[in-house]
Amino acid sequence: MSLGTKIAWDDTVLPFQLDASDMRGRVARLDGVLDGILKQHDYPEQVEALVAEMALLTALIGQTVALRWKLSLQVQSKGAVRMIATDYYAPQEEGQPAQIRAYASFDRDRLSNSAPFDQVGEGYFAIMIDQGEGTQPYQGITPLAGGSLSACAESYFAQSEQLPTRFSLSFGKSTEPGVGEHWRAGGIMLQHMPKASPFAASGEGTGDILTAADLVDGEEGENWGRVNILLDTVEDLEMIGPSVAPTDLLVRLFHEEQPRVYDAQSVQFGCTCSEDRVRQSLSIYSAKDIEKMTTPGGQVTADCQFCGAHYVLDPATVGFDGEDPKGA
Repeated sequence: MSLGTKIAWDDTVLPFQLDASDMRGRVARLDGVLDGILKQHDYPEQVEALVAEMALLTALIGQTVALRWKLSLQVQSKGAVRMIATDYYAPQEEGQPAQIRAYASFDRDRLSNSAPFDQVGEGYFAIMIDQGEGTQPYQGITPLAGGSLSACAESYFAQSEQLPTRFSLSFGKSTEPGVGEHWRAGGIMLQHMPKASPFAASGEGTGDILTAADLVDGEEGENWGRVNILLDTVEDLEMIGPSVAPTDLLVRLFHEEQPRVYDAQSVQFGCTCSEDRVRQSLSIYSAKDIEKMTTPGGQVTADCQFCGAHYVLDPATVGFDGEDPKGA
């Protein structure tokens, strides 16, 4: 593969369809995006891995939604990693890149040497869709279970959307000769959209978390099983590149399934924070509250958790005069 071809597939999400098995999917490559997200923070390795996995899931899921504004993924847990939050902002105009941002909050003293997913405890995985002004945001949640964030996302689609879904992801730091160490990440999402099985539709069963296999049977079940067996043959280096183009990978994996590709969507690291947004968030506080936030140097400061931007404001220009109307 030429250098130009490698660069062309960096930070993209490629939609595809498997005509022979009635499935759709996405192939994502995140390189500069992941570097942009992780260089903002000094995360331990386990936290880096969780944020990388969430960023990949966000890119793959965000591109499947007819999105006008924002899709967010969030993990809330009682474990050492308390929260992971990601946002996917749809392109404002055709041809523009989508934007992704992410961050995690954690208790460093509680981290262990075990696997990344072991750092999250009891909690939930949530997907939120906000189509912007004049619309009602949507949120769906599923328990943290299954041994990975990808498994949580698969359970979410099975439970909340009744869509059989499978993710295969790979990520890590690349040490290519002559190139500085940098992150490379890639993944594949498969989704089959049959009618919900009677088990799923009736609400009967054991009460266990649904999986994709619970939603398909007959010919659809055979198609789902066959395509998943093919996906099981994917190698990490094929997903993260840079040697194999996503189009070549699809042909290698699914040539008998008649893969059809659509226009790739470029993505980039980006943050929507601004001084105006900080001022808006502080507008709910009274002058008395603002006084408590003011530093000894006479300033109100705020830091963006996503991109690390630091804002310094004059306390006289934020908040509102008078007492809190709620009496708080």
